[in-house]
Amino acid sequence: MTEQLNFQGDSSNRLPPQNVEAEEAILGGILLDPEAIGRVSDFLIPQAFYISAHKDIYQAALRLFSQGKPTDLLTVTSWLTDHDLLVRVGGRNKLATLVDRTVSAVNIDALAGLVMDKYLRRQLIKAGNEIVHLGYETETELPKILDQSEQKVFRLSHHSFGSNTEHNSTINITAYEDLNSGNPIYPTGINELDNLMLGFEGGTLTLVAGRPSMGKSQIALFLAFQMILLHDLPVVIFSLEMTKKQLEYRLWSLISVTNAYKHLGLTPLRSDRIRRHRSGNQPLEDWEYKSIAKIVGIASELPLYMNDSRGITVSGIASECRQIKAKEGKLGLVIVDYLQMMAEDSGGNRSYELGDVARGLYKMAGDLNVPVLALSQISRGVESRQNKRPMMSDLSQSGILEMVADNIILAYRDEYYNPDTEDQGILELIMAKSRHGDTGTATVFFDKSYGIIRNLG
Repeated sequence: MTEQLNFQGDSSNRLPPQNVEAEEAILGGILLDPEAIGRVSDFLIPQAFYISAHKDIYQAALRLFSQGKPTDLLTVTSWLTDHDLLVRVGGRNKLATLVDRTVSAVNIDALAGLVMDKYLRRQLIKAGNEIVHLGYETETELPKILDQSEQKVFRLSHHSFGSNTEHNSTINITAYEDLNSGNPIYPTGINELDNLMLGFEGGTLTLVAGRPSMGKSQIALFLAFQMILLHDLPVVIFSLEMTKKQLEYRLWSLISVTNAYKHLGLTPLRSDRIRRHRSGNQPLEDWEYKSIAKIVGIASELPLYMNDSRGITVSGIASECRQIKAKEGKLGLVIVDYLQMMAEDSGGNRSYELGDVARGLYKMAGDLNVPVLALSQISRGVESRQNKRPMMSDLSQSGILEMVADNIILAYRDEYYNPDTEDQGILELIMAKSRHGDTGTATVFFDKSYGIIRNLG
């Protein structure tokens, strides 16, 4: 006796969307044709089966397939028996009936599409009911309700369903396939830094921290530009400190001295040049306008997005990122400038608020499988020390940030504190934490006038 999966549909008595005949034909095809399951295993998930017995049989076939074993009637029956599931699915008679009713597996792809279609419709009904309940939760802030509702629909449209708990046989195959494709790690192009952290990886949170005037925003912009130049991937910057136009002018300055555009004969444009022009202090010359026109043409083609909403929340950032990822197909890097601006002091514990922001960004990185780079301030404590190089303990409310971040990079320029130092133009990127790499210091040349970083030697 087959058992239907529990399903809470709408308040009507209509039967949830289903196609039991297609489910039976798929399973019969798998039991008949040893090649059949390989045609549907990538997109047909066990949860898509409306009949619970069908789900159990399909899961058994998937397990055997992942182990390189056949999925014929005898092998599947034996597996179900060994795992005390044969009686639950209806016994040997149930399996024999599936085979008897199936002629061939020639249409298994189309049938799997039908089953997934019905499953998605059931999930849509379920999500709709959950959103209705969310609408009645008047004690919860509306932006949070809207974000939760959007997530439900987003997951539905991207087929992200079912339990996240998988048997190791499935994880094992996926991990092996990722060796050649799927989720690469993207180097930054800063050689010494890549030796330590290898690069940006989807699902990770990296912090760049430092005292004011260390160049954190310019470092972030440079890394964003590198992601675009080296890997041709979209980047989005959420700036709570600078406006989009201010960021754009800095980008123009960076483009003007980038080797990739050297052949265009661009005139180097200092980061303060546009401000001087706008203030009337030093108007732009005609030859500068011609170079800027070329730079604007370059910038307009870059897959770069900017958002300067001062009051944006983690939920708002996640929503924007989901839309960009849906539009572009991929998202190479998300930058947040900077954490403390998001953790507003509303009379509560600021450390907890900062922790909530950091945890939210870390979760978002995992949910969207994108690398997130967040900037952070460092406490004033370094100013009172003789050696002013920052340490991880100098992070503002450092405990939670140390725990959540995958990578922590501390920025230090000795010339800021010691104008006569021999290390003029030297930036130290101190890798204080690298969850999947090594700690150490990457020493680079940094020209703050243009925001350009270059490898030494």
